Amino acid sequence: MKWLRKKRVLLLLFVGFTAILFLSTNWMSWFYPIYYKAEIREHSSTYDMDPFLVAAIIRVETNYKTGRESKKGALGLMQLMPDTAKWALEKAKLPDVSLQQLKREPSANIELGTWYLSSLSRQFDGNRTAVIAAYNAGPGKVKSWLEKGNWDGTAASVKDIPFGETRHYVQRVIYYYDQYTEIYSEF
Repeated sequence: MKWLRKKRVLLLLFVGFTAILFLSTNWMSWFYPIYYKAEIREHSSTYDMDPFLVAAIIRVETNYKTGRESKKGALGLMQLMPDTAKWALEKAKLPDVSLQQLKREPSANIELGTWYLSSLSRQFDGNRTAVIAAYNAGPGKVKSWLEKGNWDGTAASVKDIPFGETRHYVQRVIYYYDQYTEIYSEF
């Protein structure tokens, strides 16, 4: 009989927790959290970028885990390649930021990554899908695909992106972007 009571208590706790979760107005945010909101908001505003795009890229790149360095050497939350980071630091005029800071300090990494996204957005006339692809594959490759007609740069034709890794990356970023914009009414 004791085990039956324990099962009932556990069932009641589960039902209660589930009811609270689903009755909460923002229950989906539990499954799709956004960390570093203040930093993303600040730097997105500074560089005129969509904060949901920045958050989606961070989610796909590192799932908000700091201190990451990829096998290829990409650094921090937004996984900036060292050569790209050096170039962006010079162009963005952020001389007090080092590569080590980009790896360990979320705000510095988000700032430079957001600046770089803004730069890509200007290069691709605000085409969000092309910007996402360029963030992963590099702007030169994406321009080449567009010029050669391999891909038209639209979300509807992501399946035509020549590189499987970039195709998958764009699909994942768009997925999280859509989730974030649906779940969070404002950033």
